Amino acid sequence: MTASRSVYESTRLADGYAFARPPVHPRVIAMIADHQSQRRSVRALDVGCGAGRSTDALVPLADVVVGIEPIYTMLTYCRAVAPNAQFAVAFAESLPFANRAFDLITAAGSLNYADLGRFLPDAVRILTPTGTLIIYDFSAGRRFRDDDALDKWFAEFERRYPFQPGYALDVRAMDFARCGLRLDAYHEFEIALPMSTDAYGRYVLSETNVERAIARGVPENEIRDWCSRTIAAIFGDAPREVLFTGYVAYVKPA
Repeated sequence: MTASRSVYESTRLADGYAFARPPVHPRVIAMIADHQSQRRSVRALDVGCGAGRSTDALVPLADVVVGIEPIYTMLTYCRAVAPNAQFAVAFAESLPFANRAFDLITAAGSLNYADLGRFLPDAVRILTPTGTLIIYDFSAGRRFRDDDALDKWFAEFERRYPFQPGYALDVRAMDFARCGLRLDAYHEFEIALPMSTDAYGRYVLSETNVERAIARGVPENEIRDWCSRTIAAIFGDAPREVLFTGYVAYVKPA
């Protein structure tokens, strides 16, 4: 297992992904629903679903929603997170479903870790001829709209606890045509969410760079104390809007 995937074996990270992440997925799925003109799918699949929050966000769009995740530990709280969805341990490169099984497939920040040369042909196989593969992702919440205090804080957070390199994925450069697909639409977005000092602190402690630092031997309490003290200094007593930027790509059979 690669280092990028092994970090997700942590039960601490699974808890953070389940209960500490800000509700960005429902806002993105609402955009997708508008783009799809509210057309409801019969069956939807969420590839690389993590703790299940992206899967739960899909429930309003389909009669049957399934989330798959290659790391069993990440599914620890999936029933609590998404009680109306089904889950399985499976890999993006080997989708355990029948041909034309899904009208909608989503992948939220999960294809960065996948072998696209294997995933895309299998996605075509299980997608209905009129179905859609939707790939989306969004940045860490590291900016306020009105000042640069949070961006400066996040830069120091990254310096102290570096992220694993090599995560970036340019979806517009993917070779869809080779697999019988086409990029039908692409748009970028910005979502503002109000977050308190406590909520933002719990969120950043659920980031993978923190998990990597703990695995290297940095005491969790040391990280928690630094985050708590320094975040309070820039958030103050009232919630502030944190900005998340991202993209949505709509891919269809050619």
